[in-house]
Amino acid sequence: MHVESYYHQIQTVFTTQANPKNASAMRSYMRDQFDFLGIKTPLRRALIKDLAKVDFHLTDLERLVRALWLLPQREYQYVAIDLLATHKKSLGLSQLGLLLSLAQDKSWWDSVDGLASVTNDILFASRAQESQLQMDKAAKHPNIWVRRIAMIHQLGWRLETDQTRLFGYAQELAHEEDFFIRKAIGWALRDYARWQPEAVGEFVDAHRSQLSNLSVREALKHF
Repeated sequence: MHVESYYHQIQTVFTTQANPKNASAMRSYMRDQFDFLGIKTPLRRALIKDLAKVDFHLTDLERLVRALWLLPQREYQYVAIDLLATHKKSLGLSQLGLLLSLAQDKSWWDSVDGLASVTNDILFASRAQESQLQMDKAAKHPNIWVRRIAMIHQLGWRLETDQTRLFGYAQELAHEEDFFIRKAIGWALRDYARWQPEAVGEFVDAHRSQLSNLSVREALKHF
């Protein structure tokens, strides 16, 4: 099946499953920032699963993801993220630019954290100096959502976490007042604290005057 046919099949199936009542509630939950068809996650994923299986070349996958991202209803961005996650083993460092670009369009925590999860998988598979240098740049990016991805890109890496970078990013972003950055700092520290609680505790104690109360509270949540 050509990527264009698959794209149109998704739209056709989703349109027939639209639920205005759900759409209103979902739009309200997202602070009326996005339109919705009203298709909840379990049904959305089931509908995609029921479509014909397609083995995408990377160029076709990227085209499809970009096309879905342009559609106004939020479910299509969720499908794009799910497709990226499904094909994550085929993705590499060359796709990081696409992921960070998408994070800057129709941006909110739901799409950004989904893209961050795919980014996490790509970087963990690589764990190369080149990939980490890209995250160093992302931590300084003018877009807040790119910086959030940099802050949380090591979630779940356990003892493979680059502690120097984790603490360095936390210090670098600690001055920011945005809720989502402060939350990301605390989230990343809390996750690492599962494996190195003493190191995180010492870091928080040493930099408590720099870190926001939210970041500290999140970081020490399970202490």
